[in-house]
Amino acid sequence: MLKGDSVKRVGILFSGGPAPSANAVISAAAISFLEDGREVVGFFHGYSNLQEYHPITHRLLEHEHYRILKDDDIRGIRNTRGIIIGTARANPGRDINGPEDLQDEGKTERLRCVYNALVDLRIDALISIGGDDTLKTANFLYEFQKLLPEGAKRIKIVHLPKTIDNDYNGIDFTFGFFTAVDFMAKEVQNLRADAMATSAYFIVETMGRKAGWLSYGVGIAGEANLIVSVEDVQDILTIEEDGAKKIDPEACADWIVDLILARTKRKKHYGVVVLAEGLAELLPNTYLQDAGRDPHGHLSLSNIDLGKLMANIIAKRYIERTGKKKKISSVQLGYESRCSPPHAFDVMLGSQLGIGAYRALVEEDLDGHMVSVSGQLNLHYVAFKSLVDPHTLKTDIRLIRRGSDFHRLARFLETRTDFRAWTPGPRKEESSKI
Repeated sequence: MLKGDSVKRVGILFSGGPAPSANAVISAAAISFLEDGREVVGFFHGYSNLQEYHPITHRLLEHEHYRILKDDDIRGIRNTRGIIIGTARANPGRDINGPEDLQDEGKTERLRCVYNALVDLRIDALISIGGDDTLKTANFLYEFQKLLPEGAKRIKIVHLPKTIDNDYNGIDFTFGFFTAVDFMAKEVQNLRADAMATSAYFIVETMGRKAGWLSYGVGIAGEANLIVSVEDVQDILTIEEDGAKKIDPEACADWIVDLILARTKRKKHYGVVVLAEGLAELLPNTYLQDAGRDPHGHLSLSNIDLGKLMANIIAKRYIERTGKKKKISSVQLGYESRCSPPHAFDVMLGSQLGIGAYRALVEEDLDGHMVSVSGQLNLHYVAFKSLVDPHTLKTDIRLIRRGSDFHRLARFLETRTDFRAWTPGPRKEESSKI
């Protein structure tokens, strides 16, 4: 008898933004349980319906709020676009800011609804697929159940890491990352050809939220001439506001004008600069007033349009420094990559993570763990407690380490006057006569 034989009925939900290879993850996980004679329930649109559950007024209905996944549903879909059970950003733990809040009936109302819905549907274990906010919610459910009365049903929780941003602790690369990089890198190559034909510059803003993994990957693979992310912001690019360091758009624009002038010396009158959208969070408050926030409290970075903002400032600074005009356009990239056909590596990675959910729950009898891989897709399992701050119950974003080989790779490949020796630091003013 396997350790996890108590797991007879498993729920799967996908939360947050879409990511390529989502269906490979869901398919592999579901097949693993079905072939072992267990039932699999796919919940539609993340926590949207679960958090609204009520035993009388809002019971969950098959085909409307969830579906019982069958073999025919999940065979042959590993390479398909989209998410067969949908997704949403509903956040049942939005009122929880620390361990003490888990004992507050008002603040845990939505979590209790989720728990009661799972019990009502006889779910023995929940597979949570999502980003770091979804991991945080999975941990809320795990910790919430520790406070239930003795003898109450306990639903095991296992999390599978998902994000095209790749900003996850506990795993080297997340599924969807390489597909998104590949898709957007090809767009950057197209823009590079356009820039070359028109002697222009494109300022490309890529998704990636608070970290630069996506922008760096896109810039390297797409042969951009400069990549700027939050990891590159130093004192020379910042100003003080309300006791905090903010990025100075004018200084950042001057940095990019330096690049344009350096390339002009080489008779290169075109180029592409990639900016990480996370830079927008560091803008002075005047730029953020109308941005809005999502259900997890994050700034809606796409509303800021960092690329357009910086393109306008760069064009202005170029005129001021040279007395000439330069065509500088902006493009936002990201949404169009999230449901693009998955890269083969992402299909393999996603499939292994899906199977890892079965092994974690049934073979390892785990609860409160994230499935991870390393090396040649070797599975291992990371306890929530090592990924979540015990005092705040928040997860940490994994930034690119400055000076790491990955960071140096981009610095080596981009265009600078002396790019092999260059590291971010004080700008050298170019002659305005160039």
